[in-house]
Amino acid sequence: MTQNDRYRKPDEAAIRAMLDPLQYEVTQREGTERPFDNAYHDEKRAGIYVDIVSGEPLFSSRDKYDSGTGWPSFTQPIDEELIRTRTDYKLFLPRTEVRSAIADSHLGHVFPDGPAPTGLRYCMNSAAMRFIPTDELEAEGYAEYLSLFD
Repeated sequence: MTQNDRYRKPDEAAIRAMLDPLQYEVTQREGTERPFDNAYHDEKRAGIYVDIVSGEPLFSSRDKYDSGTGWPSFTQPIDEELIRTRTDYKLFLPRTEVRSAIADSHLGHVFPDGPAPTGLRYCMNSAAMRFIPTDELEAEGYAEYLSLFD
């Protein structure tokens, strides 16, 4: 089974029904949640973060760090194939927007000011993701990601 078979973007009506207003604004309209006032900026448990729309696995807590920005930040995605980037000029200066590959959800931005080993800071919106702790990975259908935490 390919990733495209496993993860799908629901139709617009289903997306509106499944997301709260902030989640919809962030993922579908390229919004940004408030720093420090979001679900995962201070999340410390082990697990993975998945796209709230499609369930695509995006980031691992093993690559999460405190960037001091108030948003969850990561050094790298779980799988480069499950994210897309594009140039965003919303703030007049170019930034690199990060989107999920299948659902095309706006996730946040990536900046070249992160720590080793990548030097990148994937600054993500909690509203675009769902956190799955390691003890729930198997039950949620993500058992293959348990090896990230061995």
